[in-house]
Amino acid sequence: MTETLKAPPLRTPPAGPTPAHRVWTVALAGLGALLCSLDVVVVATALPALRADFGASLSELEWTINAYNLVFACLTLTGAALGDRFGRRRMYVVGLAVFTLASAAAALAQGPGQLIGARVLQGAGAAVLLPLTLTLISEAFPAEKRGVAIGMWGGVTGLGVAAGPVLGGAVTEGLSWQWIFWLNVPLGLAMLPLAATRLRESYGTRPQLDLVGLALAAVGLTGLAWAPVRAPEAGWGSAEVLTALAVGVVFVAAFLGWERSGARYPMLPLSHFRRRGFSTANASGFLLFASLLGALFMITQLFQIGLGHSPLEAGVRILVWNATPLLIAPIAGALADRFGNRPFMLGGLALQATGLALLAWQLEPGVGYGRLVAPLIVAGVGISMVFPSVANAVTSSVPLGDAGVAAGVNNALRELGGVFGVAVAAAVFTTYGGYGSPESFIDGAGAALWVSAGAAAVGAGVAAFAPRRP
Repeated sequence: MTETLKAPPLRTPPAGPTPAHRVWTVALAGLGALLCSLDVVVVATALPALRADFGASLSELEWTINAYNLVFACLTLTGAALGDRFGRRRMYVVGLAVFTLASAAAALAQGPGQLIGARVLQGAGAAVLLPLTLTLISEAFPAEKRGVAIGMWGGVTGLGVAAGPVLGGAVTEGLSWQWIFWLNVPLGLAMLPLAATRLRESYGTRPQLDLVGLALAAVGLTGLAWAPVRAPEAGWGSAEVLTALAVGVVFVAAFLGWERSGARYPMLPLSHFRRRGFSTANASGFLLFASLLGALFMITQLFQIGLGHSPLEAGVRILVWNATPLLIAPIAGALADRFGNRPFMLGGLALQATGLALLAWQLEPGVGYGRLVAPLIVAGVGISMVFPSVANAVTSSVPLGDAGVAAGVNNALRELGGVFGVAVAAAVFTTYGGYGSPESFIDGAGAALWVSAGAAAVGAGVAAFAPRRP
């Protein structure tokens, strides 16, 4: 089955990438990552508006975020493999087109079911789009300059994280929540012809698609991600959750067995996980996003429901937390080229854990914003240091031809971490609090933030074992 698709001949450009090509690559890769990151955080700010407009339940609110993350996590290995096989520029354009179309569908949704369906399609587009942004940068820059480029990529990604809550709050309050999706459409349409003409085509080293591996990975990752998403509502001991976990474990085990001995051209060379840089960076990325998205899910609602601010006021107050990647990530990426990735992975996760723990400690009914600013800044500086250093560590720990595979694995594990983080945060929130009153919400949010801080602390422990140099 894996031998039916023949690859086009590998095309080697007559000369290396030009400075103009590198500028366009960083710009378009950064904008692609901006769209993908923006549509996680921008929806988070609109959750109370969606709850009021649709009468959505907590489970449906989770699914507006997790539907995107779930599909993203399960298909991102597929997206990376398609880029290697059919051309990274070509598949970048395809992913961007799907994402833009899905954004329009989300804006036109008439109920939570339609919105969640559109978010599924968005996740599929992002699963192709985002891993290829790192692959395109890795192909365009030599290893000794890649940290700077990835730092710039992280800075633009940070712009999406920073602008998301403010933009979502302003649009939700001034227009309507639908416009948080309409804004993607003109940007996507403008990027499509530029990506098709300004990016250079490249291919991976595997001439055939591993179709069996793709199917096994998709089913396995879906089962593992479905279980924590459904657990808060169905219960961890329910037949649905236990079946999903069992299916996930069985299919992931089958996938690993197939990749080890059955696949002629494996989509995931397991030997990469014997590289300490690759395995520690991916584990750190998983825990980073478990902590970050779990905290984001609670904090965006906390400022509105628990502390009584409008969507725009909430977005502005959160800006001190999530604007820091725009400033810090490029610097951290450049310094990682000089001092190695480990100090920034370890220090960043430790700062994130410290900031979230301080935030949870300060929470109480009527708490003033001044007491929350410093914890938010500390956590923001932490994530700013981790974003580029994890991405750089993953791509620099494998041969250049496997950069697409490495980026796909990293994105799959990051998004799985986000799914688990939101699900666990929601489960802890409902155990210790609820939507009944601001006080009840603060009780639940505080407990959930302690758990998010713990996930970052464990990530710091993992990062301590990363190699000092690639």
